[in-house]
Amino acid sequence: MYPRCCPICHRVLQDQNGLICPDCLKSLRPVEEPRCKKCGKSIEYEEEELCWDCQNRSHEFDEGRGIFPYDKVMRRSILKYKDGGRREYGDFYGKALLYYGRKELARWHPQAVLAVPIHPKKKRMRGFDQAEYLAEIVAEELKIPCLQGYVKKTKPTAAQKNLGASQRRKNLRDSFVGLPGDWKVSSLLIIEDVYTTGSTMDAVSLQARLHGVEKIYFLTVCVGKGN
Repeated sequence: MYPRCCPICHRVLQDQNGLICPDCLKSLRPVEEPRCKKCGKSIEYEEEELCWDCQNRSHEFDEGRGIFPYDKVMRRSILKYKDGGRREYGDFYGKALLYYGRKELARWHPQAVLAVPIHPKKKRMRGFDQAEYLAEIVAEELKIPCLQGYVKKTKPTAAQKNLGASQRRKNLRDSFVGLPGDWKVSSLLIIEDVYTTGSTMDAVSLQARLHGVEKIYFLTVCVGKGN
């Protein structure tokens, strides 16, 4: 009754065992070098190493990478995944994180995976937690624990996409809380759908730092533009 659709062109897949149509797979391009060595955003000059944002403010995480550019095509795809009930798109995103991020994962050696949580009210509205869905795919493939419930979003916040960088940080202040005690994890991989200013990633990473995590990395499906 509900055939699988391509996460890029949104047409019904002729091969229902596939995750993306052949034409879209050929046209889809991950963010390539030069990339920011800190957050993975595309940058113009390789000798700069860091994007403008990472040059001008510190982050709570050690390193991360977003796989695809957060352009018009991917913005529509992510929106349909999160708010349009296209949960099957997450199957492709999860495989993309593992495939395109394989070199970073081999270098980082994370001991556990953590999803950026959403507020329970939003989870009820959507019917699932979009980042948690991806985190479970990654954790299963890497054969490491998925730390569900280790960080909770305690209050609803305004949509980040409509706010500037400073407003985003203020919007997220005190909105996340970590599970009490030492998590006994030294290297953590955080999963999220989109990275733009890094405010959300910093807020979640801070909770991990406060609970004993020494090295914090992230993978996201999409990443915003650098300088």
